[in-house]
Amino acid sequence: MKILVTGSKGQLGSELQKISAKNNCNQYIFTDFDELDITDKNAVKAFFTEHKPDFLINCAAYTAVDKAESDYANAMLINADAVANLADACKICNTVFFHISTDYVFDGKKPSPYSESDSPNPVSIYGKTKLLGEQNALSYRKTIVIRTSWLYSTFGNNFVKTMLRLGSEHRKIRVVADQTGSPTYAEDLAVAILKIIETIIENPESMKTGIFNFANEGQCTWYDFAKEIMKLGNKNCTVEAISTAEYPTAAQRPQCSLLDTKKIKTSYHVAVPHWQTSLQRCINQLQTDNS
Repeated sequence: MKILVTGSKGQLGSELQKISAKNNCNQYIFTDFDELDITDKNAVKAFFTEHKPDFLINCAAYTAVDKAESDYANAMLINADAVANLADACKICNTVFFHISTDYVFDGKKPSPYSESDSPNPVSIYGKTKLLGEQNALSYRKTIVIRTSWLYSTFGNNFVKTMLRLGSEHRKIRVVADQTGSPTYAEDLAVAILKIIETIIENPESMKTGIFNFANEGQCTWYDFAKEIMKLGNKNCTVEAISTAEYPTAAQRPQCSLLDTKKIKTSYHVAVPHWQTSLQRCINQLQTDNS
């Protein structure tokens, strides 16, 4: 089977590249902007016509949450319009479409985990453009949208790597303690997506489409997350709890964006590790990479 990955230089795309190197069963095509500009409808159509992928995993996204508040056009182009281009191309080739979305489609006012059937209400430009992207993806019947949250990995820039750096540079840092969510290791998400693809290949009739949540088990605040990073990373740095009001940002964040993962576990029997277990694995890998 031929699996196309767009946005392959980001955190999730990089994890997919790492895992695919150990799996010779399928043929992978990894593209980023240089190889395929997904905002160019004609280029996307031509690429699909030439390569005819069986599966598409779209990891491309405009993820600069605060910058998006003043850069609506580009956020819209990448997070929504480009997704419509991909969905249209998938229709031509009968490609199964995996599209990655976010907890930011919710306002964060629900005190319990969000299910796939809860009504979205994004409070930022980023969240609004990602919601439009979901809707464009779901215009095609063979689409699986996966919402995830607080993504980190050994690749790229993310909260874990920033905290480890700050923990080496400072004796004390201040981190927001009134936003709750589930940190998600991109490697776990990549493994889950490839497990779903194998399930569909083995039994095409078992494919269930629509929206699915995937985030690591458990919950924490950014403050809790930072403290655990310092502990596991052996950093002698004190973490001080502050409120969102004390750390103003251009874009509003959801206060509680926990995701209920029962549906993906029931539908596709994927493993969902606890966030602390996965964080330990990630930090171990970073230490190995840097040794």
